Amino acid sequence: MRHVETRPGLYRDSIALMQISSALSRLPAVSSALVAMATELNLDLLAQMGFEPPAGAGPTDMLVAIETADPSLMADVLSLLESELAGPTSVSRQSTVEVAPRTTGSAARLFDASVVVVSTPGRYAFVEAMDALDAGASVMVFSDNVPLAQEIRLKQVATERGLLVMGPDCGTAVVGGVGLGFANVVRPGPVGLVAASGTGAQQVMSLLSTVAGAGISHCLGVGGRDLSADVGGVSTRAALAMLDDDPSTELIVVLGKPPAPSVAASLRAFSEAKATPVEFAPLGLGQPDLTAIAESVLSRLGLPVPSWPSFAPPVRRAPSPGSVRGLFSGGTLCVEAMVLASEALGPIRSNIAVRPEWTLSGDGADGHIMLDLGSDEYTVGRPHPMIDFGPRLSLLRSASASAECRVVLLDVVLGHGAHPDPASELAPVIAEALDRVAPLDVVVSLVGTPEDPQDVTRQAAALVDAGAWVFASNAVAVRHAVSLVGAA
Repeated sequence: MRHVETRPGLYRDSIALMQISSALSRLPAVSSALVAMATELNLDLLAQMGFEPPAGAGPTDMLVAIETADPSLMADVLSLLESELAGPTSVSRQSTVEVAPRTTGSAARLFDASVVVVSTPGRYAFVEAMDALDAGASVMVFSDNVPLAQEIRLKQVATERGLLVMGPDCGTAVVGGVGLGFANVVRPGPVGLVAASGTGAQQVMSLLSTVAGAGISHCLGVGGRDLSADVGGVSTRAALAMLDDDPSTELIVVLGKPPAPSVAASLRAFSEAKATPVEFAPLGLGQPDLTAIAESVLSRLGLPVPSWPSFAPPVRRAPSPGSVRGLFSGGTLCVEAMVLASEALGPIRSNIAVRPEWTLSGDGADGHIMLDLGSDEYTVGRPHPMIDFGPRLSLLRSASASAECRVVLLDVVLGHGAHPDPASELAPVIAEALDRVAPLDVVVSLVGTPEDPQDVTRQAAALVDAGAWVFASNAVAVRHAVSLVGAA
């Protein structure tokens, strides 16, 4: 049975809708489900799923499409949908407001907001972000596909007004202990992060949060293009100034791709004039890995560097030749893995290759391959792989069917916004993959903190019981994966 409807004027942000779609898709009775805003992209996806797109639906309408194998269960599925949509969205102050705000700016003014999160299709993000800036609020632009010229204009306006634009495509931020987007529950502490945002920041925050005396004051995401020559590091400069003014921040770390030379020189001069010390930590070939950056921060703070948690499976196989397949939800973690593994294994092919000549032309190729499953080609019309494990489970099964594959390398990122129980889906497929004649190992880098809602200890135990190696450090996980194929 199929159910398709539009709900005019009903809006939820993309993370919420991805989680709802994923929750419905996990029901045994549901063969397919899509809950999304009725953008042109999502209407095309609906048609590809075999549904007839509703007439007149537009990007300000919510789209609901569900298919069940048993028609008698549709009512229960729709009941769950209503419960998920209701969610904890109300704000107590609204009970005293006769007319609810209808614009981003009016909402920001009504609630005296200091930060506004914009999570709309990229083509609409500029208007909403500018409305927030006009209301005197800084902005986290979770949206991607925002034109470069619009990003530059937003950041120019923010600078003129003493505000900050985080993003576009800012997936992670922590402001005053409050996580925005995909965010771990981190220990408060003296370290301020300025990052392109995403899993690289989550890895460093999670490592620091396991050490007494360390922790995060704020993590301000600036977007992947901010350090380019075109944008000029505008948001990085603003974030540095804000963290320098924050009395709880004792050390600032700037994470991201190596900046354009002119931007690097400008930012170093800018940071040298500040009272708070700044450590620049560009990521890439020949640069320190994320774990080394965390260890450097601990040393600068005079704190001990621990042995990062790791867990071995019950069955250990001797190293043997073969290929490594990396299936990552985080682009930064995928890049880090490729940089480290290529030092011992040589070329690593990928959809986000660290060298142009290593670009992967198809998933069926042989050799060492690492994929960023959060890239656009894998997420069009689907929830992010930190929420939806479907594509990754399929690729894990495919890898285990290849006799050439010796190690599968995965990242599992916990925190708010991510899958509520990753091990519940991954562990059975890992156990299934390891049940083959040829030797195979699954190595997991588990990014999370003890306070995360998924319970990092329980996740690690379930993955180890399924037969996986589990490491808190992505860099350590990669080096172990390399050792399992007999490379130094």
